[in-house]
Order: sequence, then C-alpha cells, then structure tokens
Amino acid sequence: MGDTKPAVRSPEDKQLAEELVERARDEGVELVGPDGLLTGLMKDVLETGLEAEMSEHLGYDKHDPAGRERGSNSRNGTRSKTVLTDVGPVEIEVPRDRDGSFEPRLVKKQQRRLIGVDEMVISLTAKGLTTGEVSAHMAEVYGADVSRDLGVPAGRGAAPLRTISRPTPARPISA
Repeated sequence: MGDTKPAVRSPEDKQLAEELVERARDEGVELVGPDGLLTGLMKDVLETGLEAEMSEHLGYDKHDPAGRERGSNSRNGTRSKTVLTDVGPVEIEVPRDRDGSFEPRLVKKQQRRLIGVDEMVISLTAKGLTTGEVSAHMAEVYGADVSRDLGVPAGRGAAPLRTISRPTPARPISA
C-alpha cells in the first residue's frame, strides 16, 4: 500500500462536512451504522473506485459503445461483497468481467477488511470529487494505479460525490 499522507483539510472541507452533518440531522439519518451517512459515503466511494478500475482494465467506460467493438472481454455485472471498515460493515457491488481477469486493487479479491478508509471518504466527499478525481485520490492513498481520465468529463454530466444521496430510514442522529 505504500506510505500514505494525512488528508489536508481546507476551511471549505470543514464547511461541507458541517453541511453534510446538518443535512443528515434534518433527515433523521445516523452518522454511523448500517444506514448511516458515513456508511453510504463509503459505499459510494468504493464502488466508484472499483468501476474506475474496471474501466481501466477493459479500456473503456461503462455504457461506452466502443466497448462492443473491443473483443470478447466485457463487463459481466457485479457481485455483492461485505467489507469491514472503520465505520462498520459496508456492502458493496464489485464489478466483474466475462473472462474473470479483473483483479481489483482497491478492494482485492477475498479481502474483507479495509482500515483507514474513514478519512478518505470524508476527504473525497468534502472535496466533491468526480470519478476521475476519486481515481487519483485512490492512487495516492492506496497505491492503486487507476487512471484519472476514467471519469465522465465534467461537460458530460459528471456529478460530484457530495450530490449523491440515498434513501435511508428516518432515525435520530447521534451527537
């Protein structure tokens, strides 16, 4: 994994984190736990990174028509996997390819435990990163050599991760 650097937090990062906590509080969402804010963010970041790795492996982005012309190997759905993180268990969908040659680096095959991911999720979310930026951050933090240009260019509708919301049952937030 290599040496990791501590996340640098700007005043904007802190403000965004406060906004996320406030929004969670208003919506009755816990910060941690199975349906908590951090668990959902962790899932979104990990799945985005895994999709970026798959795009690098296959040489084309998901739903790109160019993929139909690239030979026999292509995406073949996903498989569910639960990984243990600092915020608790997180169920993720890991992409698969037809010939089984995809070897994810972010969450390796048979890996069940991720340590130190909390700061990464908070940092990425606070920065409102796109898929390409997530890939760059994953490469820096985990040593996963994921290309930056795999994300959808901003002009084609890339949404920052902070706009992703997921329905969660209403539960009071813990302070």
